[in-house]
Amino acid sequence: MTIVDAHIASWRHAPFAGWATGEAWDVIPGLAGMVARLLKTLGSEYEIEGDIAIHRTTRVETGAVLKGPLIVGPKCLIAMGSLIRGGCWLDSDCIVGPGAELKTTILFRGSRLAHFNFVGDSILGRDVNLEAGSIIANYRNELADPRLRIGYNGTTLEADTLKFGALVGDGCRIGANAVVAPGAILAPGTVVSRLGLIDQRPVS
Repeated sequence: MTIVDAHIASWRHAPFAGWATGEAWDVIPGLAGMVARLLKTLGSEYEIEGDIAIHRTTRVETGAVLKGPLIVGPKCLIAMGSLIRGGCWLDSDCIVGPGAELKTTILFRGSRLAHFNFVGDSILGRDVNLEAGSIIANYRNELADPRLRIGYNGTTLEADTLKFGALVGDGCRIGANAVVAPGAILAPGTVVSRLGLIDQRPVS
């Protein structure tokens, strides 16, 4: 069992699960390719234009900017002024609110970006909610060596990955204007306070 399995109950039931091997930071670099591959399997319940597929029950407001490869599942809302890019997959009942940006990310059922959020290179489980202005950052531009290092359960996880935001477990709540620094693992049900900072990179 991977860390992803332990944090997202429906991970292995996702349509791309057979192609997604390794941990979250191993999955993200190949996400755009997996989404493009999955596009070829979709049925008539999706409106497909180029490399973008939108379920017919989903509402995309005027002024939203969508860049493929992208799959948006049933009963989602993509609000005006939002931006989705870099290879994303959205399950059912998700919201990307006004002014929010989603980049190279998986959203499971019922997850919501309220507005003015950024989520980059991440995997969010079911029923995750980001209040206004909260950020999941994906790159440590302040470091000479930004490769992934995460303090997790008393050990340090390391990878050559340069861009990774967070693995956010089912049912997490991220408060307004909070920041999740690059390379984080949030257990299911985690609550991040408003204006809070989550930074799991070991200091040494």
